[in-house]
Amino acid sequence: MTSSISLAQGREYLAIPGPSVIPDKVLQAMHRPSPNIYAGELVDMMPDLITDLRRVARTRHDVAIYIANGHGAWEAALSNVIAPGETVLAPASGRFTHGWAEMAERVGARVDLIDFGPSDPWDLDRIAQALRADTGHQIKAVLAVHVDTSSSIRNDIPALRALLDDLNHPALLMADCIASLGCDRFEMDDWGVDVMVTACQKGLMTPAGMSFVFFNDRAKAKRSAMPRVSAYWDWQPRSQPDWFYQYFGGTAPTHHIYGLRAALDLIHTEGLEQVWARHARLAQAVWAACEVWATGGALHLNVADRGHRSHAVTALRLDDGRGTPLRSYTEQHLGLTLGIGLGMEDEDSCFRLGHMGYLNGHMVMGMLGGIETAMAALDIPRGSGALEAAAKVLAT
Repeated sequence: MTSSISLAQGREYLAIPGPSVIPDKVLQAMHRPSPNIYAGELVDMMPDLITDLRRVARTRHDVAIYIANGHGAWEAALSNVIAPGETVLAPASGRFTHGWAEMAERVGARVDLIDFGPSDPWDLDRIAQALRADTGHQIKAVLAVHVDTSSSIRNDIPALRALLDDLNHPALLMADCIASLGCDRFEMDDWGVDVMVTACQKGLMTPAGMSFVFFNDRAKAKRSAMPRVSAYWDWQPRSQPDWFYQYFGGTAPTHHIYGLRAALDLIHTEGLEQVWARHARLAQAVWAACEVWATGGALHLNVADRGHRSHAVTALRLDDGRGTPLRSYTEQHLGLTLGIGLGMEDEDSCFRLGHMGYLNGHMVMGMLGGIETAMAALDIPRGSGALEAAAKVLAT
């Protein structure tokens, strides 16, 4: 019989795939009175902050900052390069490609969507077929989600760039890195990405509220040819401001800037290569445990091939709608909050593990231990030795 005593007191652990755990240094940096937005420290820090944002994206090109979530970044990116009536190609491997495609339709674009389902990565042959059929180059951009937060699929951006180049297709390559930036390797310039969108609440470890659109010279040329761009979404004044006010299209998100500065300091002190390596090792520990549990027959990983799994989020399914009861148990009895199933056919069966941002080995082991505890309490069939398998990965 399950004990009625709650063990949820103490610091809660938010193990959802964003917002991620916020470092104490970020919280402390934000805990201050409102600063002057016309002169002084806040204004002076912006050039270096922009430089360090570019370092995370691995680009020498421009970035525009928006007081918005990731959906705002989607609209901002589209508004600068896609005119009403133009066509975009959207290869979907999860809910968030559908969301970006829906946003494109709302700004007047025509969408050619190729749906690969919620558990499979892109089939590049099918994408190639769509691009070859576009002999008149009506497709102006490809909306490519690097990591889909709903499905936990990581797609191959360099392979898509190579495909566009091989076909000599001029469409812009637009990448959604909202879940992946600062977690999975991403190289904007080396991978030939023209536009990249991301937000601050996942790998950038800052409370939700800011998003970013990075863009190269090809995208700038397309922006210059646009018949109109709304004043607020226009990236030109934000990326090349005449004064501080223009960075944000008005009053700055002052405390988010201080928090982001602290988060970037953490990333660059650790080193981006090490950040990527840490996420990879921690993800492998999560997968090792989940693969052992899966031998019991009730739990299933959404992405079968490790090569297509994100290092930031893992999507899982339990038979018979037991994902929601599992999440309820860990939150109510252990103080551990897991991510809801999102965009899946049976959302009550599904749940997600966020392992992104400010994360270390004991946090991952605690999360896995909490799941093991919930499975035991709910009598969910599972393979034995999951925590040992995860510990072996971390000890390697």
